[in-house]
Amino acid sequence: MTTLDISAEVTCPPTDLWSDEPPLESDLHLQQIIILLNCLELLWQEKNDYYASGNLTIHYNEEQLKKRDFCGPDFFVVLDTEKRPRKSWVVWGEQGKYPNVIVEIISDSTANIDRTKKKILYQNTFRTPNYFWFDPNTLEFQGFTILEGQYQAISPNDRGYLWSEQLGLYLGIFDRKLRYFTADGQLVPTPQEAELQQRQAKEQILLEKEQILLEKEQILLEKEQERQAKEQALLEKEQERQAKERLAAKLRELGINPQTI
Repeated sequence: MTTLDISAEVTCPPTDLWSDEPPLESDLHLQQIIILLNCLELLWQEKNDYYASGNLTIHYNEEQLKKRDFCGPDFFVVLDTEKRPRKSWVVWGEQGKYPNVIVEIISDSTANIDRTKKKILYQNTFRTPNYFWFDPNTLEFQGFTILEGQYQAISPNDRGYLWSEQLGLYLGIFDRKLRYFTADGQLVPTPQEAELQQRQAKEQILLEKEQILLEKEQILLEKEQERQAKEQALLEKEQERQAKERLAAKLRELGINPQTI
């Protein structure tokens, strides 16, 4: 009879893995990723159950790790997870979770891979519900959602925006950048835009308060002018009365009864 050696250790792939992605191709790619990250961070500042990152390796199996066949989407979002910094996204260390949304910022050198190899990977292996790609030079923009296991193109609305049911937001082009829009079509601001809006709103409030103050001062001035006009009218009446009394007194001195005139 053989006994099971329970002292044998069960080995698992490491979870504390660094990202190993090539540099971004251009400033446009970097700027676009920053916009997507910062806007979502601002919009979801009260949420702690998501993770968003850009140009970060996703480790999803041992074979990929051995071959160093790394895959790092330009931008991705994982929902229902802990919001904290990570060196990379290691699927087996994250309860098997894959990204819910992926955005690739394509270029001449990556477009073919993003449209074919990566699309197949995100559809068949990652099962990522929403996949988008955007070219910051040509403004090519497409999006897909999984239906019955296959990516189907997302139909644009009348503004050309594509709906992401995972984010609860539209994605669309604004000022040659890929941006988020709310369900009612409002642009989700960057932190800089939000700060400017707040500053302008405060300035508008101050301007309105100053206008109200000026209107109150004008009302007080008009009331003061009205009071002075009444006082002037009373003064003129009093002067007229006094003049009549002086005339009557003079007539009486001359022996004339002023009432008979």
